[in-house]
Amino acid sequence: MKRYNIRIAGVGGQGVVTSAHILGNAMSAAGKYATLVPFFGSEKRMAPVEAYVRVSDQPIYEVGEVVYPNVIMIYHPQVITHGKSYTMPFYSGLKEGGMVIINTDVDIIPQEDWQILNDLNTRVFNIPATKIALDIAGTELATNMAMLGLFFGITRLVGFEHIEQAVRERFLGNTFVASGGTTALDSAIEKKFKKKMELLEKNMQVIKETFKVAEERGWVEETALIN
Repeated sequence: MKRYNIRIAGVGGQGVVTSAHILGNAMSAAGKYATLVPFFGSEKRMAPVEAYVRVSDQPIYEVGEVVYPNVIMIYHPQVITHGKSYTMPFYSGLKEGGMVIINTDVDIIPQEDWQILNDLNTRVFNIPATKIALDIAGTELATNMAMLGLFFGITRLVGFEHIEQAVRERFLGNTFVASGGTTALDSAIEKKFKKKMELLEKNMQVIKETFKVAEERGWVEETALIN
C-alpha cells in the first residue's frame, strides 16, 4: 500500500491550496483516494499558507491537519529561512524515512536541522521550481505546478494522464466546446477560452519538465514509504 500524509507550506499567491486540490483530483482520476484541508490566516500575498493532503491507493478515513507527515513540500524558501509557516520548525512531526521537497537551487537548511533530518533518514529534494516556472510558463504562478510535477514524478502514484485531467478540470471546469472549435462562441468567451487553454498548456509543460527531472536524477521511488 502507498500512503502519503503531506504537509504543503508556502506563502500567499503561490497556489498552495490550488495544488492541493489538483493533487487530490489526480488521485480520484486514477481511481485512488485523497482527503485535503487548507489552512490560512490572512488572505494576502506572502502570508503563510498550509494545506494538508492525504493520498493512498486504499480508502482514507482521517480528515484534518497532518501532524505527522511523511512528505513535506516547501513552496517558498522563506518558510525555512524566515519562519513563514504555521508549523515550526518546518520538519515538525516528520516521520522516519520521509521526504522533504524544497523550492530552491541551493542548500538553505541550517546545519542543526540537517542533523535531525539525517537522524530521521530523510530524503531531501531541492528543485528551483520558481525558475522552472518562469523559464517554461513565463510566470512564477506556475511554481505550484513544478512542485506537483516533482512529487508525482518521484512517487508515480498516478499516470501523467491523470495529472493532466485534474489540471484541465481545475482550469476549464465543465467547459464544453462543440465540434468545429470555438466558432460557435461569442468573441469574449472565445478569447477567455483560448487564454485558459494557453495557460493550461504552459502549466502542463512545467509539470512534464519536473516529472522528467525526477527520472533523470534517479529520484523515482521503487517502493512505498512505510507508515
